[in-house]
Amino acid sequence: MTQVIYKIVPRALWQEARASGRFEGAPVDLADGFIHFSTADQAVETAMRHFSGQRDLLLVAVDAEALGTALVFEPSRGGALFPHLYGLLPLSAVLWEAELPLGEDGRHIFPPQVMSDRDTAGPEAAR
Repeated sequence: MTQVIYKIVPRALWQEARASGRFEGAPVDLADGFIHFSTADQAVETAMRHFSGQRDLLLVAVDAEALGTALVFEPSRGGALFPHLYGLLPLSAVLWEAELPLGEDGRHIFPPQVMSDRDTAGPEAAR
């Protein structure tokens, strides 16, 4: 089974990546030296914590296995293991992308396939 990891990205930045054929990361990724991703279990909290109230976002689903050894699961400040990509994201690893609209309550609405993947993804699946 393919392990899927997710990147929340502003639409304009993703359009630039599509046009250039490469994604180097968002400004926070460039500053940290790696591209931040989330598992299905982490994506909702990531959206709430780092993208609260932001519109015009996309959720990009990526095949973790396609990233090879450049993808490393590392502990965050809270101890949870998050996927970090040390290098460019090859667009060939992208499985799909979807809009991430805001609901009436101000929270992002995730595609059904992400919600069904929750509790089945994580660093153990990548091993």
